[in-house]
Parts: sequence; C-alpha cells; structure tokens
Amino acid sequence: MAATRTAEVTWDGDLASGSGTVDRVGSGVFGAVPVSWASRTEAPQGRSSPEELLAAAHASCFAMALSGALGRAGTPPSRLRVSAAVTFDKRDEGWRVTTSALTVRGTVPGITAEAFAAAADGARTGCPISKALAGNVELLVEATLEA
Repeated sequence: MAATRTAEVTWDGDLASGSGTVDRVGSGVFGAVPVSWASRTEAPQGRSSPEELLAAAHASCFAMALSGALGRAGTPPSRLRVSAAVTFDKRDEGWRVTTSALTVRGTVPGITAEAFAAAADGARTGCPISKALAGNVELLVEATLEA
C-alpha cells in the first residue's frame, strides 16, 4: 500500500534575507519550525534547514532498515543509536547536498562486529531514503558494535 506524507511551508522575502517556516507536517507531530538560507550555509541560530530535516529522515530510515535486516538474520538489536551528518556545499554547478554520513552504534546479541558492519552497509544502500539519494549523494556508514 502506498503512503503519502505531507508538509506545508511558508516563505517570506528573498532568498538571502528572507525566512520561512515549516508550518506543519501531515501527522501533526511537529510544526512551526523556522528555516532560512543562513541556517543552511552559516550558523543555525535557532533555525533548521532542509539538510537537517533530511539528516533526521535518513537516520530514522536507516535505523529501521538495519533493525529489520538484523531481525530477519536472527539477531534482532537491543538498541541502535544512529546519527546522520548531511553536508550542503557549493560546487562548480552550485549548491547541493554532497554527502550523508551515517554513524551507528549497536547492541546486538549474538552477532560479530563483521556481520554487524555488513548489515549496516546493506542498510546504507537499502533503506528507501538512501535509494532516493543514490547516484546524487555520497552515502557513508560507520558501524560500531557495542558490548
């Protein structure tokens, strides 16, 4: 079954000095998130950016994909802690998202560090957000198995 998710944004002013707000998301779980060009290219100063929201989406998608893969392999995780660092950089062709670097620390009974790293690499390429970014954004993963 297909799922469609929604968000609404208002932008006021020009790019450099204007600002916007993620007014709401369809689930209602958050809203009134301020965004600006400066929050993308300089200090956030209490505002978010599309790249920060992408990092949250990628980290949560990856965590779900890795958890599912580990469970299917018979080694479900006790805990996965995932962070994502999305880089927005100016290149010759203009501004673009260049990398999404995932870091995962996992507590997974009954698995070796090598098997955990392999599962993390599979989730790096297999989660739906990674698939949406593939070919456009460098996708990296660093996996550490914790005792």
